[in-house]
Amino acid sequence: MAELVTTGNGEVERIADQAGLTLRYTNRGKDRTTAVDALTRRIAAVEPLLERDGVTVRSRRLAVHDVWERRRRTGAEASQAYVLLVTDVTVLNDVVGELVTTEPSELHGPNWELADPSDARREAQREAVADARTTALGYADALGSRLGKLVRVDDSSPGYVPLRYSARAMAASPGGAPDIAELSLEPQPVTVSAMCSITWELLV
Repeated sequence: MAELVTTGNGEVERIADQAGLTLRYTNRGKDRTTAVDALTRRIAAVEPLLERDGVTVRSRRLAVHDVWERRRRTGAEASQAYVLLVTDVTVLNDVVGELVTTEPSELHGPNWELADPSDARREAQREAVADARTTALGYADALGSRLGKLVRVDDSSPGYVPLRYSARAMAASPGGAPDIAELSLEPQPVTVSAMCSITWELLV
């Protein structure tokens, strides 16, 4: 029995409905205790900002290490990294603005995401199968044959990739929080992809 293998691709775009943010605070001191104490005071103003509705802390990660220069220990550094999920995108501008006022060492995001990509994934899968079938019909016709039953389906879908957008630091306005309106942190389309390889019977 002759067989024909074709691949299909499908892509669907959906407007993101949540966003990820990552930020880090770093302090140095003469020793580890001093560095951690300074960091603790610094993030005391951060934690209350993370308790607002629509914001979830996915993780907190503390790192403490010695600082070396020319093979000599010159002090220590402590850092606290946060991974945040903003489930209410209407508060994103306020959240980013308030976090910038706390002077993080790094702030990255938003990484646009879908809370539930399952519907988009199913649509992308249907498109991928249709694409593979169209290709198979073309080859069968070119060979003067007919396409038979489906033998096997192999999935190699990458899923979906969150869209990343890096916000640059802004100078604080007289009111305290920076004006980030020009950054245009509006929800962006997220692409959900599906890819499959299908084996068909080829009827000669």
